[in-house]
Amino acid sequence: MKLPPLGAFRVFDMAAQTQSFVKAAELLHVTHGAVSRQIRLLEDALGVALFERRNRAVFLTPAGHTLHGTTLSIFEQIENTVYRLKQQARESVVVLSCEPTIAMKWLIPRLPAFQAAHPEIHLHLSAAGGPIDFAKAGIDLALRRDDFHWDKALHVTPICDEWIGTVWCANQGRPSTGLAGLTQLHTKSRPQAWKTWLRQSGISAKETGRMDYEHFYLCIQAAIAGLGVAISSFFMVQDDLWLRQRRFELLPAVSSPDFGGLGKSAVCSVGNG
Repeated sequence: MKLPPLGAFRVFDMAAQTQSFVKAAELLHVTHGAVSRQIRLLEDALGVALFERRNRAVFLTPAGHTLHGTTLSIFEQIENTVYRLKQQARESVVVLSCEPTIAMKWLIPRLPAFQAAHPEIHLHLSAAGGPIDFAKAGIDLALRRDDFHWDKALHVTPICDEWIGTVWCANQGRPSTGLAGLTQLHTKSRPQAWKTWLRQSGISAKETGRMDYEHFYLCIQAAIAGLGVAISSFFMVQDDLWLRQRRFELLPAVSSPDFGGLGKSAVCSVGNG
């Protein structure tokens, strides 16, 4: 037996719930005439009257009550199933907030391996730094440097210690005396980096030039291009050191629990519980 179109049953179900063709039309975003035609087509296909029409009002007939008992259950099941499917789809998406330099220099190069190991997880990456409101930002997980106060309600897991040193393109050669002849590359995001590192390392940096950049990752790229020497952490340049035939040199390296403008020596993952 061939059934009438599902859309006609949906129109009938809405009209039965509201006891009004006009209200059903408003809820379905169609015209009153479209609702009347769908109901008439359904009644003709079934061979029974589903509504009793009195002046401008409509009332379910016994056959209409019987059919509505079925359509109500069916459409509730469909709505519940669609809701569960959407929930499952959202649950498989992980929204990760990550500091831009960490994302560019460490996270993104490792995503292919992660996706191969966890194909069921869809990662949405958002670039941001500093404190974060998980509920307001819609974030599930964050990668941050440990350089600000953590809310005690957050779950924090250290990933690695941060070793700090100078980096420059190996093609420039290593300076024989301190950093003489190499331009210092500075970043506004870590304004005290050079001052703190020079104090702790005991390296001389007299009579060197200076260039300033807005972001930390720009300093690293400038060092790759051979424009000078930057302060960086091994965490940020390890791929350049080990995977790209020692494009960088990193000497000397220091680590400290209180590294001035560089913050605490750890990179952490942060979750909401």
